[in-house]
Amino acid sequence: MVRVFISQPMRDKTNEYIKKERRAAIERVKKELGEDVEVIDSFFEDAPHDAKPLWFLGKSFELLSGADVALFIGHWYEYRGCKLEHEAAKQYGVKVMYYDEKPKVETDGFITASV
Repeated sequence: MVRVFISQPMRDKTNEYIKKERRAAIERVKKELGEDVEVIDSFFEDAPHDAKPLWFLGKSFELLSGADVALFIGHWYEYRGCKLEHEAAKQYGVKVMYYDEKPKVETDGFITASV
């Protein structure tokens, strides 16, 4: 089983949207790799209220160290934490994958691509 670390921009996104984005990306990775994956939980919903960006990055690096694959979602390259995670993954030999599609969201009973 492949262990997957997910790096994604989270600023100004709801928890629900972040989770949908992650689920869609994981399904794609499973198909591409042809095997089941274990997702390393790098979404810190219960982070300390006063946690600073470096706190999150430190925790992320710790989790990334146990990954076989680092999956970068969306416009990760516009966010400093994601860029640092990307560079660390490359420098330390973690396989890097990308997922750029936005998840579909249900609105009034219709499923549409999110904007």
